[in-house]
Amino acid sequence: MENLQTEAQFYQQLEQGKTVFLFSADWCPDCRVIEPILPELEATFSELTFILVDRDQFIDLCIKYDIFGIPSFLAFDQGKEVARFVSKDRKTRAEIEAFLTKVSAA
Repeated sequence: MENLQTEAQFYQQLEQGKTVFLFSADWCPDCRVIEPILPELEATFSELTFILVDRDQFIDLCIKYDIFGIPSFLAFDQGKEVARFVSKDRKTRAEIEAFLTKVSAA
């Protein structure tokens, strides 16, 4: 999964096809729980582009897009938000897969 480097990259990427942004942080225990399954999910949903957004580094994006809990997922297709899985709760593999299936079908 590619790490977001700049806000400009965020805005450029959200215009390009189906992109899923994963908002996370190094200190987040729930983020660490899902980390091992992310490569498998990327392989399964290879039609999606995945970008990891460090919540602490890009707090302004979090505020703008109402990302108040992590880990959280925000999906765009050609610049339009198509789905979000945003909460402070721990996410299960099944919940993440259901979200990504919805994004793929959108």
